[in-house]
Amino acid sequence: MGQLSVVVLVATLVVFGYLCEGKCEIDGIFNFGDSNTDTGGFFAAFPAEKPPFGMTYFERPTGRASDGRVIVDFLAQAIGIPYLSPYLKAVGADFRHGANFATAASTVRLPNTSLFVTGVSPFSLAIQLNQMKQFQSDVFELHSLSSASSAKAVATPLPRGSIFKNALYTFYIGQNDFTGNLAALGISGVKQFLPQVISQITSTIKELYNIGGRTFWVLNLAPVGCYPAFLVELPHQSSDLDEFGCMISYNNAVLDYNSMLKEAIQETRAALPDAYVIYVDTHSVLLDLFQHPTSYGLEYGTKACCGQGGGAYNFNPDVFCGNTKIINGSTLTATACAEPSKYVSWDGIHATEAANKLVTLAILNGSIFDPPYPLSRLCDLNPIG
Repeated sequence: MGQLSVVVLVATLVVFGYLCEGKCEIDGIFNFGDSNTDTGGFFAAFPAEKPPFGMTYFERPTGRASDGRVIVDFLAQAIGIPYLSPYLKAVGADFRHGANFATAASTVRLPNTSLFVTGVSPFSLAIQLNQMKQFQSDVFELHSLSSASSAKAVATPLPRGSIFKNALYTFYIGQNDFTGNLAALGISGVKQFLPQVISQITSTIKELYNIGGRTFWVLNLAPVGCYPAFLVELPHQSSDLDEFGCMISYNNAVLDYNSMLKEAIQETRAALPDAYVIYVDTHSVLLDLFQHPTSYGLEYGTKACCGQGGGAYNFNPDVFCGNTKIINGSTLTATACAEPSKYVSWDGIHATEAANKLVTLAILNGSIFDPPYPLSRLCDLNPIG
């Protein structure tokens, strides 16, 4: 083989992911979630995204509710696989190392019940689970075809059948179930159906276990009482604010939910003794970021980078990030700050790339797993940049 051919072969192997620097027993990731880990699913179904989303890393909108990458992007980078393609993406998708079923505004519970307000995604966790099952069925069917027939699938690369056992199944969902009803039902009203939310998550894990999954990470609920959007929109008194400017009552309700979730995950783990079912306390990291941003090299905790109105929160619920509206004769535009890397909150509801990276670093160092999970022993982790 000539020198040029060797160079071409090596380049091809790198592009298609067959060359890697080290071992990893995790073949890929299947992610279930909402806008916190959506990598383009919602906007593949309902194209409407505009700048400044994506400005920090991609330099264009990519369907991520952030200025750059989200947690699942950093996890993929760390274990040495490409960023996850959204399941709903029709052109240019690459599913060799998993798929992302998360979509913005998704809920755990089905959104067509009387408890739910408008504005939620049709892609609830139950729908995402069905998509996963269909994906697995399609993969097995295509692998069973003859070589000539399966060649038709090259345009959308698919994984090996073994991925379903060796993949990491991640869940970061439930925030919309919690926040979407707070204004209408209050904390006590929302608490009444949170056990059903948790039950749906654990039953989904068991169904995925039945089709081959063995490693599950469940990220808990973020401290929504610190988010600029909810500080503006949710009713509260100044006496309900703690020394860091976060709403005490709402954050306490989140703690109650996370406690129930952790207990349910423990019970699920006991029922699936040959599986890893891990509770991931991302809440503690985000809370510390909001409370002590300067300790992490940031400056602003409860103030949004991209918004309108300035002030303590820089969030206007009538003019969302990237939009322009005429209100009372005035033209208002929600623009991005110059340095998103100094903020915890990107648009009042979602985290900046900087915050997502800090949360991922805590995951990768194993400090927020319950019980401990041997990720660093299973994979030669790549540094995330």
